[in-house]
Parts: sequence; C-alpha cells; structure tokens
Amino acid sequence: MNLKLLFVCLFLAALVIPAELKPRHKKLHHRDRHDHVQQGMGHGLGHHRRGKAKYDDIIKDVFFEIIDVVTGGDDDDEDEESHADWLSELQEPEGRCNPNPCLNNGVCEEKKGKKGKIKCDCPRPFKGKRCEKGPKHCSRGRCGRGECVLISTPPFFECKCKEPFQPPHCRTVSLCEPNPCKNNGTCVKDGNDFDCQCPLGYRGRFCHVGPDDCYVDDGESYRGNVSETDDGHECLYWNSHFILEQGTDPFDSFEDKDGLGPHNFCRNPDGDAMPWCFFRRGRKLLWDYCDVTECPEPTGVAPTGVVPPGPDPTAPKPQPTSSQPSTPQPTTVPKPATTVPPTTENPSQAPQPSSTTPGASVIPSATPPSQQFSTCGMAQPKKPITRILGGLKVSPGSIPWQVSVQVRPQNSNLPFKHTCGGVLIESCWVLTAGHCIEPNKDMEVAMGGLSLNMDEPTEQILRVEEAIRHENYRETPSAVYNDIGLLRLNGTNGVCAIETQFVKTACLPDAQLPDGIECKISGWGVTEEFQYGSNHLLSANVLLINQEKCMEPVVYGAVLDNTMFCAGHLQGGVDSCQGDSGGPLTCKQNGTSVVYGIVSWGDQCGMKNKPGVYTRVTTFLDWIKSKTQAASP
Repeated sequence: MNLKLLFVCLFLAALVIPAELKPRHKKLHHRDRHDHVQQGMGHGLGHHRRGKAKYDDIIKDVFFEIIDVVTGGDDDDEDEESHADWLSELQEPEGRCNPNPCLNNGVCEEKKGKKGKIKCDCPRPFKGKRCEKGPKHCSRGRCGRGECVLISTPPFFECKCKEPFQPPHCRTVSLCEPNPCKNNGTCVKDGNDFDCQCPLGYRGRFCHVGPDDCYVDDGESYRGNVSETDDGHECLYWNSHFILEQGTDPFDSFEDKDGLGPHNFCRNPDGDAMPWCFFRRGRKLLWDYCDVTECPEPTGVAPTGVVPPGPDPTAPKPQPTSSQPSTPQPTTVPKPATTVPPTTENPSQAPQPSSTTPGASVIPSATPPSQQFSTCGMAQPKKPITRILGGLKVSPGSIPWQVSVQVRPQNSNLPFKHTCGGVLIESCWVLTAGHCIEPNKDMEVAMGGLSLNMDEPTEQILRVEEAIRHENYRETPSAVYNDIGLLRLNGTNGVCAIETQFVKTACLPDAQLPDGIECKISGWGVTEEFQYGSNHLLSANVLLINQEKCMEPVVYGAVLDNTMFCAGHLQGGVDSCQGDSGGPLTCKQNGTSVVYGIVSWGDQCGMKNKPGVYTRVTTFLDWIKSKTQAASP
C-alpha cells in the first residue's frame, strides 16, 4: 500500500466519474451571463453540454435499468447492503441511552449481560442498529427510465420520467408527442432524441427558463425554473430518494418556506453564496452551484424568479459587513478583489477601517478583539439545512475550523494547490497529519470558505511560518505511526486568523470517548498526486469502531497501536472515505465540537473490513501543548 497517497480514495469513492478541478478565482456570482438569453430561435441553453440526459446515456445508466420489481423487492442494491452489513458487524454500539442514540423514535435499552452495551428497539417500519433504515419505496428499477421521488401519500413514491420515456412507468418512448418543450418551444426529432427550439428570450433544454429568470443577492429568494448545475448536470428533485435516504423522514411534507418541494429547481435554503442543487454521478450524491443568471441593477420591475421583498421569511438576507477588526492584521495572500457591498457598521463591533486596496481580502463579521477565540468548538451555521440530514452538503459556518492546506514548490511563483485538510485550534495554529508536511514546499492555509475553485468574501488565506512534524513520525508499508503535525501561521503580535462566523477554532479533547458514538469528518478529497475530487467541502457522519474489533486479523491486525483508531459508517452511500488526509474528525463532548481524530490512512476505500484509520489526538495532547506554548511570544 502506498501510504503517501493515504486516503487518496477520499472522495474518489464519491466520484465514480472524476471531474477535474476548475481553476481558482472563478467569479462567485455570475454577473455576465447575457449570452444565456438566446437571440432569435435556437436550442435550449447548452443542450449538448455535459450532464444532459440523452437517450443513450439514460439506457446505459444502472439506475434507469429495467428490472422486474416483483422479484427485486424493496431491498437496497446488493452492494449497498453488503457495505452496510460489514460496517454494522464492526461496530458494537456502546454508551448511554441519554441522550437517546436511536433514530426515528427508537427505544434505547441496555443489553443484558453486556455492561455498557446498548440496543435500539425500532418501531415499524424502521430497522437497523440505530433504527436508521426506513422502508424502501424506491428500489432500483421501480421507475424504469425515470427518477423515483418520495411523496407523503400512498403509494409513497412517484416516477419522474426522463424524456423521451413516458409515464406512468417510464418504459415506453415517444418523441415530441406530447410536446415536452415549454413556452411554445418547437420539438425537433433527432434520432432517438429531440431538441427544443426556444422562442426569443427562453432557454433550457425544455425552454422552461424565461427571460426574467434571475436571482438577487445570494439567491435565497430565488423561485425560478433553472434546474441544472453550472457544469450542466441535471438537478435531482428535492424529494428524490437519493437525497432523502440520507436522513429525512420520507413521510413528511416536502414543501417549506425555503422553496424546497417536489421539484428539481435550484434553490438556496442554507444561506450559501448562490442557488444550488444536488445531482447524481454514478452511485454518489453530489451538489454544485447552478447555472443561474444574476439579476441586473434594479429597474423597478420585479423579476419572475424572485419572491417580492417584504416580511416574508424567505426574503434576501443582508450582505455580511465588509469591515475588519482594529487588531493587527494577519499576513494574507492577496486575492482578486471580492468586495462586499458596504453596510452600516455593527455598533457591537470595534471601530474598523475601510478596505479599499485593490486585491485585499475582505473579512466579514469579525468578533471583537477582546473576544477573539475566547471559546472553541461552537459553530454558528448561517442557515443549516434542517430538512436534509446526514452530511454531504456543508452549510456556511457549520464547520468553521476546517482549513485547506495548500502547497507549491519552494520559492516558486506557481499557484498554491490543495493537498490536505487541517483544523484550526488557535489563531496561529493548525493541526494536520504528519504526512501532509513535505520538505521543499511553500505552504499556506485557506479557511472560512467552502469551495476550492472560488474566491469567497468569507475566506482568509495565511502563509505557514513553520511546519512541525512529530519527531517519531514513521511510515511503513502497512501503517503510519505518530501521524500528526502542526502548522504555525504567519501573523503579528500573536494574531493570525481573525475569528468570524466562518472562522473559529475546534476544541482539543480532554478524555477518551466511548465506541459507537457518531462523529463528523469533512474534506474536499483532493490530493497533490490526484487533482480530482470535490470542489466543495463535504462532510459525513461516522461511528467510532471498537479498537479490539479493528485490530482483528481480518481488519488491520497488530499494525494498529494506541495512537490510532478506526471509524466507519453504518450504511452505504456516504461512507468513511469522505474526508481527506489531515482533516478533522470531530465529536461532541460536553456540548462542544472536539477534534478527536485526524484523517490518517486506510487500505483503499469502502472495502470490506477496511475502515478509515485516524490519528488519536488524545495521545498527543502534551506534544501539542509543548509545541504551541514553546512558540508563544
């Protein structure tokens, strides 16, 4: 096993067809998209762009395979079941019944004769060790050549056919009859496919996006009809089983004030930078920003895709303040200007100078100097998605201690590239994996943002002054030992990172946690060797695995020592590979998030009996303290 790759599979498992990273410095808001409005008659926007579901693509997609659902039943795909089974066998739930670890109103009980072991008594129709598995109304093949979505009334599912396949079972083909093109678009047959010729001003594969379809501010009020990502991937319905099986109760209603519902239109329910949606690539669920147009300067006429302003809770939020604290400023790497519209200064914040220097970073909503990093492990997500649970999409501010460790050849002018994750533990200190520290490299860290390919106004970028790898770091063909490192950031008078809603520190743990509890890992899954992965920060929930089970011969055996531990996930889909080297595994301890582990290594990804291996931070608390205090002024 080449341990220099060390979790190379992280997110590669989530990307069956890898997508090369887009260049950084992409505009955050798409202001110049007038080319999307067709002049005269023509095809819908990007009809031949990647992601469009053409006839040949549909019939080759494993999820649109025609299957006899009578013999197939409602069980999961065999691969997903086996994945869940082996992870379940590795994890013996341990801990207390308060708070209740059982989901979907399961009753927690202590196992007789097994001190500290618990079990969940699940109400019908739920099952699983934590009652996490619900009924599978959308088994593969149930909707033929269509997407299966969940509804709240019998039969609890509905088929959304992929054109040119027709309802109700999405197994028959009919070209242009009935006409799939909206707004008087003309359907033109093209072999087994069709094109929509749209009237002036309309776009989209079905001419369903009108000339006034645009968004304002961050697009929280957007209610338009765009249903594809910026790269042309077709959006999933918000009530698609691909999304809802991650944790949302399938028997709930799918309409809410954030514009989510039984449709696949782009929305911004979590306060992100602009409208976005989920899409599927192979067996994996991903998300991306949408191919939406930003509204031009106000003309007094409300665009059709925007909810009118007023007391409606979905109205656009104010932009974050562009002011900065009066404390000494950290040394940051200049970026193209991503200015924020000026706002009235918050009287609760320290007086702050304006930032008008071209290329300067704007740090919004900073904590007053006297309170900088006075607490740790307390995230303040901008607007968490309450209806879509189970990880994957990270809301702004929900993992504010996550950093991207980026490198380039020493003393070169090449751009920095993401190579590892890390976690901010003090204003000037980042914790990461030891194997992420390489000689002859310039290093910097980016924090406060969610995307690797965009400049974000919430982001801070700081150079690394010193990289410290553990003195006893050792790499063997089968494992990595003492895989921990510290990065001292460049700053002034002990001030490096500035605390904001989007940049905060995680706490260090003060005790060992019981096996079986649920923790969170996060990362982009991109390595220096493999420039593939997710442009956007993703997260996943994992369970701590019993050390004795992880040291069994069929798992990792005696190569594990007490400086490491294993963690995995109970069910398929988002698994323990979803994080990249050096990134944090955080758990709740006394109500705060503690960095309990550092993503270290593993034998490939998602294989039976091969969960992820993490550096046990509690073993290195004295080492961390000695290094950080020794460098203090």
